Amino acid sequence: MTYTQTGDPTIREHVQAWQNLDVDQQLALFWFIYKEMGKSITPAAPGASTVSPEIAEGLFNQVKELSYEEQLQVQRDLINKADTQISREYGSLGDTTKLLFWYRLSQGMDNGTIIPVPSDYQLPSEAQAVFNRIIGLSFEQQITLFRDYVAPFGAEPKAGAEI
Repeated sequence: MTYTQTGDPTIREHVQAWQNLDVDQQLALFWFIYKEMGKSITPAAPGASTVSPEIAEGLFNQVKELSYEEQLQVQRDLINKADTQISREYGSLGDTTKLLFWYRLSQGMDNGTIIPVPSDYQLPSEAQAVFNRIIGLSFEQQITLFRDYVAPFGAEPKAGAEI
């Protein structure tokens, strides 16, 4: 069963299609979407009242300090819900803060502080098809899709001080 916040079957279908891609294709798709509509996402992600930008920024800064290979592994671990400290910290965030964290990762990829997608990378046909469908959604549907897509990532936080 796909986790999703919305009852909109279109959003659920898009989330499922995205999740059906392999992990690296999912990450590349995120990057291509950011490149296509990053400027329009900017006001939506940080503008929500439930966002804690300093928390998203703190987690981003932890990832930024890692090597490129470690940064890529962190992103894979989040999607795969691996039980790591960063994944557990991410799992404790609110959904909109999670979206802001991924937005910050995309910005970091854009400015070179986070491992970039190779400049000659082409989306495989399955990922391109999902991309084309997402671009066809309304802006509000896209934001809901992104939030619903990133919400289940990460590991469950542990009790007490273990995080």
